[in-house]
Amino acid sequence: MFSLEELLCSVDDFCQVFEPRWQQQLLSHGLQRRNRARQLCLSEIMTIVIAFHQQRYRTFKDYYTKHVCVCWRTAFPALVSYQRFVAWMPSALLPFAYLKSCFGRCTGISFIDATRLQVCQNRRIHQHQVFAEFAARGKTSVDWFFGFKLHLVVNEHGELLNNRLTPGNTDDRKPVVPLLQALFGKVFADRGYVSQRLAQQLLKTCGIEFFAKPRRNMKNCLMRLTDKLLARKRSIIETIIDPLKNISQIEYSRHRSPVNFLTNLVCGLIAYCHQPKKPALRLEFALPQAA
Repeated sequence: MFSLEELLCSVDDFCQVFEPRWQQQLLSHGLQRRNRARQLCLSEIMTIVIAFHQQRYRTFKDYYTKHVCVCWRTAFPALVSYQRFVAWMPSALLPFAYLKSCFGRCTGISFIDATRLQVCQNRRIHQHQVFAEFAARGKTSVDWFFGFKLHLVVNEHGELLNNRLTPGNTDDRKPVVPLLQALFGKVFADRGYVSQRLAQQLLKTCGIEFFAKPRRNMKNCLMRLTDKLLARKRSIIETIIDPLKNISQIEYSRHRSPVNFLTNLVCGLIAYCHQPKKPALRLEFALPQAA
């Protein structure tokens, strides 16, 4: 069950440590600027934006005007108008390191996959201007699209372990090594990640056993029974991607700026990390842990 108090306390604890260090790292241009204090602190802004992805509202305006301003007036007594809050929303992207603190712990069993993030309809690709310099045309097993690819790594408990965003035309295998550098054990993927060279590189550099489902025109390789059973459970990551898109709404095709797109994506992933119940596997056997 969603707890606003628990989310606010978690975000505020992070901001109390992050904000002083962040202010020390800012570069100065030598000009004197006014630094007026906002009516809402950074932790309150982040909490409101993150909670939007947990309340099942389809538009942020309805969520803010009909839910935040009505039901949460006592929790946020210094609420401002919708227009003023929207102007403050990009500041919620700055402490993106909070997402890293929400990641789960690697258990030795991981699953990796990529999903598309379409930024406009295909018929409007040539007219699209917002992400013209960042996004690219890519192809999935279903259709062509214009946008980005979100690469995710999860464990068997449904917890996020790492993520990376690339243009839509990026090969799924390209960001695998940076994504798995801090992990150990076994990683399972689909046919899009088939590469003997990649598997050998991960085993040599990271000590990771990488299993990708062979294509139909490839010969089957000998695998241990436990590995074969785990490979069949790879659909857990697809079960996670579905609520990320349909509940957390990380895919939206009408963003007006790249900053809003990244803010929506990061806060959507944070909202998923705070979900009390996540898709998980019930394993009846244990794997050896890393030394």
